[in-house]
Amino acid sequence: MANEYQLILDNICRYISLTDEEKQIFTALLTRRSLKRGEFLLTEGMICRYSAFVLSGCLFGYSIDRDAAEHIVSFAPPDWWIADMYSLISQQPSTMNIRAHEASEILLLSRADQEKLFIAIPKFERFFRILTEKSLVANQQRLIDNLSLSAEERYKNFTLRYPTLVHHLPQKQIAAYIGVTPEFFSKMKSKLS
Repeated sequence: MANEYQLILDNICRYISLTDEEKQIFTALLTRRSLKRGEFLLTEGMICRYSAFVLSGCLFGYSIDRDAAEHIVSFAPPDWWIADMYSLISQQPSTMNIRAHEASEILLLSRADQEKLFIAIPKFERFFRILTEKSLVANQQRLIDNLSLSAEERYKNFTLRYPTLVHHLPQKQIAAYIGVTPEFFSKMKSKLS
């Protein structure tokens, strides 16, 4: 199996085992794409047709409110998946944007090919069910955290969830993720130091 697919295969094999033939069937369905810094994978109003797996770089999903403020929902560093799950599953227009924080290499799996994969190799249903469950649990916990934790505690949780990104992202993006203004975040970080 080509080294270019090793990261995604390792990701999948944490949850299901695949034969060499199954690996070949799966990797044949993937499309490689390069994104430049700031390039969009998905914009609000489009229908999400792909799940993206990050090989290198970093993507982030966010929405923009009526005051033009960015609200970051998730980051996807290498070895992470990202999609607008609502749009991907329902095939309704997206309410999110997904953009490259930096130059990124990704692998795309279309929703149509994912459905074919479920028929050809049923254990992939288990893999994507596990991914969806983990995403649901993480989103529910994040919602509870946003309702009940202080900004400092939400920042601590961010550092635990994304340890490789803490010193890599602009403070403005971390602030948007934890739900505070950049000014508040800067003061809070100074106080924590």
